[in-house]
Amino acid sequence: MTKIQGGVASARLTRADVIDAALQALAERGLEGLSTRAVADRLGVRMNTVLWHVKTKARMLELMADAVLAGVRYENLPSAPHERVGELAGRYRQALLAHRDGAALVTGTYPAEPHTLRFADCLIDALLQAGADEKQATWTVWTVSYFTLGLTQEEQAAPGQADERLTPAVHSGAYPALERVLPHLGPGSFEDRFDFGLHAILSTLPK
Repeated sequence: MTKIQGGVASARLTRADVIDAALQALAERGLEGLSTRAVADRLGVRMNTVLWHVKTKARMLELMADAVLAGVRYENLPSAPHERVGELAGRYRQALLAHRDGAALVTGTYPAEPHTLRFADCLIDALLQAGADEKQATWTVWTVSYFTLGLTQEEQAAPGQADERLTPAVHSGAYPALERVLPHLGPGSFEDRFDFGLHAILSTLPK
């Protein structure tokens, strides 16, 4: 790629370059520190050059979310559809974890873009093959996505903060049921929690 004074020559800049720089900025600054200006600074171009490729920050976030889904791999998937659904969900979680604030980035976006559509198509196909009807397959995809995004967003948040606030409040004596289950309320193993929740969701599928 042609460089000019440390930046990318705007005439050669592509949308893919912008999204790649945006993901690098995300890794450095986190989602709260991400902006089109930060991406422009990283590329060494004017902010208007970035906006020419992505139009708005919201559109940039959509394209970044789709780029995150590019991390989902489809080789060596199980042939059994029930197992394939679980494997795809796990690979989705790993794709989110591969990027700082990956779950927070994807949450709230609705990109009708190739990587996102491919993942949804493969997951729905596996659910249909597992015996779900069209409505159940579609709504199960939503449920798996919401659950995975929520749990992964918590996993990527600052560790220990929730536990530090929760434990003293529960030990106040005002919440006896919560105090009884307190050992299970901490962050614990996110892997185990993911497996538990995913199993609960997929247990509704036909056997």
